[in-house]
Amino acid sequence: MLNKNNQSSKQPSFDESLATLRGYKFDVSGPSAVAGSTAKQSFPSGAMQVAKYGCAAIISAVKGAPAAMVVKPGVLIDGEIGHVLDRGYQKFIKTHSVTRPATAEYLRALHRFSEELRQAIGGISLYNESMGSVSDEYMYDRVKGRNLPESERPQPAWEQPVALGVPGEVK
Repeated sequence: MLNKNNQSSKQPSFDESLATLRGYKFDVSGPSAVAGSTAKQSFPSGAMQVAKYGCAAIISAVKGAPAAMVVKPGVLIDGEIGHVLDRGYQKFIKTHSVTRPATAEYLRALHRFSEELRQAIGGISLYNESMGSVSDEYMYDRVKGRNLPESERPQPAWEQPVALGVPGEVK
């Protein structure tokens, strides 16, 4: 971050970031407050969960930087932090145990939460993230398996043979 004099501005310390978050009415607690599968992950000592607008993230102090996101911002569903999954035709919020359609309300809350969190911890706000929701995972049916070697890729649905049966015939 640069100030008007084109000099590096001071990044807030981790404790200053936590104080700022509390001042912005974020709920700040230890990561054990996150129920479900997320709580079973091991976090660096001193990691803290921050929550607001029904969204949460886990941040921690790291050497050489003021604060880092250990678990990216996501929507809280049944105590778990859910992340945005894009299936091409619709976005979803996915946790370890449940997947729900991502409503406009979820996405607006997540966008607002992410922007306020980045600002409070002195993070960088990227153009594409500032414009709206960015998915954490893309699962379009046409790209599924594309990262595998060609010999291991599943056969696309449009190339699979169609089994035509005789009407009334029971198989």
